Formats: sequence, structure tokens, C-alpha cells
Amino acid sequence: MEGVAGRNGKQTVRNMLLSMAVIGIVVAGIYVFIPHDDSKKPVKRVPYDVELLTARRAAPYPVAAPQGLPKSWKPTSVRYNGENHDSWHLGFLDPAGEYVVIKQSTAKPAEFIESATQEARKTDRAEKIAGRTWQRYEGTRYDALVLREKGATTVVAGTAGFGQLTAMAESLEMKRTPIRADT
Repeated sequence: MEGVAGRNGKQTVRNMLLSMAVIGIVVAGIYVFIPHDDSKKPVKRVPYDVELLTARRAAPYPVAAPQGLPKSWKPTSVRYNGENHDSWHLGFLDPAGEYVVIKQSTAKPAEFIESATQEARKTDRAEKIAGRTWQRYEGTRYDALVLREKGATTVVAGTAGFGQLTAMAESLEMKRTPIRADT
């Protein structure tokens, strides 16, 4: 009797292992052949009108924001911090999903440029864009266009190529909105 029980026990274990192997193959097949999306949630479009108006009223320099960009450019982040050198940040994803950011500040230009460009290095190349001279910077993380003007430094940087950075710089409208004193 013991021989039959031992044989049945071995057969049960063998059958269980074979069943688990078959189930594993089916699960692997489902995973491979059924479409699924492993990507993160899509980035939401962020409205920036209120923050832009606030920054244009508060900043001591003309604040930059794009005008006339196609809807395929998606605004993703916005902030103005008057306590941190009047810093302005407006981030976008371009139509190809690459990041482009506009940053402005009254901080010391060298320090601000290093931070805003993710330590990109100044090149010998400058470009005339929309009547202003922008200096090119190239880096391992970001490439950038830098505009140094009296009162503030403007940086257009990101993972996008210089074509898209230039398109953003061309679209920029720089202005202030003074607070009206109604008397």
C-alpha cells in the first residue's frame, strides 16, 4: 500500500507543477499578445493666464510668454516667485513631447543661467531672433537660448532641439502690466 501512496503523491506533485507551468505560459502569452500601456498618465495641460497676469503686474521686468503657438504645444507648469529674484517659469511639451521651458529672473546672470540651463555651456554662436540677440548654450541635459537684458535674464531651454527652442523664442511676447491706481 505504501508504494501506491508514494507514487500517487509524486504524481500529484508532478501534476501540480505541470499545471503551474501551463498557467504561467498562458499568463505570459496574455501579457505579450494583449495590448497594454506601460506609460505614465498623460501630462495635463496647465492654464497659465492668471499666473502670467500676476507675474506681469509684479515683476520689475517684461515677463515672457508665447503668443500664437499651435495648440499642439502643451503648457505643463507655471510659477512666479517674487521672493526668489522675481523668478518666472513656464514649461511646455512641444508637439513631439520634448520639454521646453521659459525662465526669467533678476538673479545674478551667471548663477541663474547655470541653473536654468542645467549647466549647459556657452557657445560662440548667437542668433538674432525677433529682433533680439540670443546666445546659444549646449549641454548634456538641456540646450538653451539665453537673452541678457537690463534688469532680467531670459532663458529658453529644454530637451527639444534648437529648432523648437527658436520657435518658442520667436513666439515670445515680453511685456509688463502695470497696476492701475484708480483715483
